This record gives sequence, C-alpha cells and structure tokens, in this order.
Amino acid sequence: MASSRSFSDSFIDEDPQRALEELNEALKERSDNAKWLCQRAYAYIQLKDYNRAIDDAKKAQQLQPGLALAFLRTGVAEYHLNNFIAAHQAFTAGKELGGSSEILQTWIQHCEEKVATHCQSGTSNLQETTSLHVKHDWYQTESQVAVTIMVKNTKEEDVAVTFGERELTAVVKLPSGEDYNLKVHLLHPVVPGQSSYKILSTKIEIKMKKTEAIRWEKLEGGGTLPNIKHFTPNQYPSSSHYTRNWDKVVGEIKEEEKSENLEGDAALNKLFQQIYSDGSDEVKRAMNKSFMESGGTVLSTNWTDVGKRKVDMNPPDDVEWKKY
Repeated sequence: MASSRSFSDSFIDEDPQRALEELNEALKERSDNAKWLCQRAYAYIQLKDYNRAIDDAKKAQQLQPGLALAFLRTGVAEYHLNNFIAAHQAFTAGKELGGSSEILQTWIQHCEEKVATHCQSGTSNLQETTSLHVKHDWYQTESQVAVTIMVKNTKEEDVAVTFGERELTAVVKLPSGEDYNLKVHLLHPVVPGQSSYKILSTKIEIKMKKTEAIRWEKLEGGGTLPNIKHFTPNQYPSSSHYTRNWDKVVGEIKEEEKSENLEGDAALNKLFQQIYSDGSDEVKRAMNKSFMESGGTVLSTNWTDVGKRKVDMNPPDDVEWKKY
C-alpha cells in the first residue's frame, strides 16, 4: 500500500521516473502528506523538472511550516534555475528550522559565492542579473495593503497579476526579455475581488483589500520568509540592534523617493517602515501600541511616553472620526 512506503532518497536515486509515478499514485490518496510532496520534489529535481519541484516543496511548506526538508528541496531547485537569492532564502530558513546544518551551510556558501562572483565581475549569465535590480516594497493603510514594483515604462500586456486569498503573484516582462516573478504568501487574507493594480510610468502599484482592519506586522507569512533584497558580500541582513541617525535616515529616504517618485501615503509609509525596521524593541512597541490604540491616527516612537498611558485618537483637524 502507498501509505507503507517510505520513498527514501536512495529509492528515488535508483529510478527517479518510477519513483515519480509511485509518488503520484500515493499522493492521489493523501495529497496533504508533506513528506511525500518533498520526496516528489526530489524526484522532479533528479529529472531536472525544477519548477514542479518548487511547486511541490512550497506546498509542503504550507502544510508543515516547520519541515526543514521542504526548504532544502526548494533551495536546491531554485539554485539549479540560477535563482541564487531565492535559494539562499530557502536554505537559511531550513537551517533556522533545525535542518541538517552541514548540508544547508554548504548550499548557503554556494549561493553566496555565486552572488559574490556576479557582484565583483559585473557580468554574468544569471537569470536574476536584471531581476537583482528590480526593487519591490510594501506599505499599508487601515483598509489596504499595497505592493509596489519599481519597473519603469511597463506595457499593459507585459504585466500579469493574480490575487488569491493568501497569495499574490506578479509576472512582469522586463526590457531585457526576462520575466520578473514575485510570489508572496501573505501574512493575513485579503479580498481578491476588491484587489487591483495599475501601471504607472515609474512603477506597478498593487493594492489588496484587507479582510480585517488590523495592522500587519509583515507582508509575508505561512512558513515563508520575506524576499532578500539585492545584497553584496559582507552586507547580509543583520538582526543586531543599533542606534540610528534618524535625520540621516529621513534624508536618505527623501532622496530615494525623488528617484522613485513616491507620492502621498506611499512615501510616508515608506518612511514609517524604515523607522520600524531599524528601531529598537521599545521603538517598535511604541509604534504598535500608539497605532492600534489611536485607530491609526497617532504613530509614536517614544515608549517612555506611550508605554504608561492609553493613546487617544487624534485625527487631522479636517477629519471627523467615526466608529463603524
């Protein structure tokens, strides 16, 4: 019976095609078996069908977010597709979940070497060469979550965006002829039917309707990690806390906004995101508490002040606050 099979790596190594066929049959009976999905992903990897391997491995992540093997399978498939940053993310996540440290660290080093080679030489045949320079960011209002992809002068026919209750997928054909792919498993559900996107001269702006008027701590969830942005050797993200020169941060963001033409809420929310991202635990607690208690009308970084009182609503002078 299918349920008695272990589908070990060695079994798959002997005959990947036969293993794939047996795994297909087994998964017809138990499509929610995360370990079997991981092993079918391994069979696909052996058969060089890397995109299907990624699909299976990510399904396994959603079914069992703590399964390190699912992240290993994802990373190996992404690596073979030359998506070294996505592979690096997956291997790092697997290591943090307690996966085989030695194997995962070896793969992490391979990814870092590939990216380092690209950054130092300035030339490469990586599929991500252009995509490395495509930035995306997000911000939120009380009712919406917005994602912006910084691509200039994109044609309508070159953009495809699909919305799921917990998933956003965007595919953009770049001037180089490459496809830029953004797939996000969202932290909270949205309303697909009330979500939309528009193409501007400097960016693609995607807006998703929240199902609940709550503040999102981050964009992604459900066992995936936020996308690692363009990095160079010795400049990987750090979890250490340090004091920031906020005047300098504001100045840097204003300069970046000039080049990206951010306007209104997008520019303001970008600044708030930067302050929150780089702030101490007390700064983050203060921002969360003041935002939630004031209904989004106050945002304070002073925990000494807001930590000892309830933050009252303080809408702009020309706005009347109403509870619904």
